[in-house]
Amino acid sequence: MGEVAVSFHELSFVPEGGEMTVGRADSGSYAVLPADGAALLRELVQGMPPEHAAQWYESTFGEQVDIGDFLETLRELGFVRANSEIVAGPPTGIALQWLGRALFSPFAWLCYTVLIAVWLFAVVHDNDLWPRPRYVFFTHSLLVVQLSMIVGQLPLVFLHEAFHTLAGRRLGLRSRLGISNRYMYIVFETQMNGLLSVERRKRYLPFLAGMVCDVVELSLLGLLANATRDANGSFSLTGRIALALAFTVVIRLAWQFQLYLRTDLYYVFSTALSCHDLHDASTTLLRNRIWRLLRRPHRVVDEQQWTERDREVGRWYGPFLVLGVVALLLITALGSLPLLVQYVGTAVRHMSDGPLDGSFWDGALPLLNSVVWLLVPVYLARRKRRQARSRQFPATIKEVN
Repeated sequence: MGEVAVSFHELSFVPEGGEMTVGRADSGSYAVLPADGAALLRELVQGMPPEHAAQWYESTFGEQVDIGDFLETLRELGFVRANSEIVAGPPTGIALQWLGRALFSPFAWLCYTVLIAVWLFAVVHDNDLWPRPRYVFFTHSLLVVQLSMIVGQLPLVFLHEAFHTLAGRRLGLRSRLGISNRYMYIVFETQMNGLLSVERRKRYLPFLAGMVCDVVELSLLGLLANATRDANGSFSLTGRIALALAFTVVIRLAWQFQLYLRTDLYYVFSTALSCHDLHDASTTLLRNRIWRLLRRPHRVVDEQQWTERDREVGRWYGPFLVLGVVALLLITALGSLPLLVQYVGTAVRHMSDGPLDGSFWDGALPLLNSVVWLLVPVYLARRKRRQARSRQFPATIKEVN
């Protein structure tokens, strides 16, 4: 081992304060190394045999290193290339990278700024353009409202995630936009594993791109509602649908402020504060503080599994978690609750004429559908947990004579 150089996959080295984030953009495997560990890895990557690298480390840093354990850790991370692995050729072009560059070019930013400014000017002069919960009910038919909101949100959410994906591809990353079905819901997800291979200042735009898209969508929908007014100044059907969808965009924007979740803004905070797992570190520190106050030390979790920086920031990040809960309460009080009250009230009124009237089913079917959409995911999640527990504790088979 000592005289033969070790072959590595292509690795990125990105400084993070006094540490170094090292990883593979192709597999998404990353590790945070101290400066001396990253320097040793660089020597190995550049072809220095392990035994010579250990001697170099001792002469440079005045300490010995167990080079065997170090290499074993690198193998577990997938950094070391096995003899059977084929060396990848030079990377090919990134699909739609040109579109990512166009969407975030200076000209595009100018267009976004003008569009948002025009919308804000219109809202200031006509407050009715600001989306409100009642605007969701753009027609008397609850069934039409429900189906329209479900279908109408899909392209808006898709564009939100597409902006994330294209912002990553703009940097040359092979970011991907996936579509999945989770508990009856269609989910769009962006994967940007290679984002840690670029310097920190370049990561903010991919994180914030979705919110940029939301604000642009909100402006476009508001201006569309304003431009399609009827002759008497009231909103047309097109305008009412646009304002109904705009309200869902406002809720999605507000959702990003729930910092106790891994939202887009959370990743911005975490990156700016040079943290690697701020979410778990801060929540664990907050829980540990509560358990200590309640004199239950057996519930305290070991905090050494997070980096010193995560623990340092996590000690004072707790109040931001509380602010995230406040954001949820505001969303519920100002958005979800008024919407629910009007929704249920309208459904009950429609059902008051009895099942022989068409409006009864227009109220009953959406209400039943909403209950199903709420309860079935809960049931599926509980069944999944039960199945996981049954796999963890398999039943014992006893032989009976």
